[in-house]
Amino acid sequence: MSSRRMIAPAEALQSLSATLLAVERLAIMGFMFLLAGLILLNVVTRYSGRPIYWVDESAIYSVVWLTFIGASAMTRLRLDFAVSMLTERLSERGQKTAKVIATGMVVVFGLSLAAMCWLWMDPVGIARAGFDARAFAGETFNFLYTERTQTLNWPTWMLYLILPIFALSMTIHGLANLVEDLGLVPPAALKGFVLSDVDGVN
Repeated sequence: MSSRRMIAPAEALQSLSATLLAVERLAIMGFMFLLAGLILLNVVTRYSGRPIYWVDESAIYSVVWLTFIGASAMTRLRLDFAVSMLTERLSERGQKTAKVIATGMVVVFGLSLAAMCWLWMDPVGIARAGFDARAFAGETFNFLYTERTQTLNWPTWMLYLILPIFALSMTIHGLANLVEDLGLVPPAALKGFVLSDVDGVN
């Protein structure tokens, strides 16, 4: 009975991670399409002598979002870097332990990043200030909600949202990997991605 109580949340975590990975796959394709379109538009307008001033900044932020979303997906796909010079000399049990530790460190990093984003963005503080960015900045000297991008003139906090999103998604994927490494559930088949077998701690 206790075994089943552990398996059910682990399976739910796997399912949540799979759903998130499917959304990330669509987002990655969307941002790649957007980035290619922006680069092509930039080339055409520059050669025609009528460059559009906001295209460069749009392309930069597209790359930023694409990078973080891709990094989150790579966490679930176990395509992150692995140093196996030491672990390959360990016993099978030692390798499994090292894998669990490495995956646990990913989860710790994700939670730490989420905590940092909470302190930085301070949603409670901005709500307490009545969502008045100037009043909030005056009280806390946190100018996140008053800054705007140079050419797009968008609020920068909207673009920085990728950081807490990344922290949350990375933590979910890391936990899904961890329950698999602990043997609570068998590894899930990840649909939509073609992977090769790669040895390593990850």
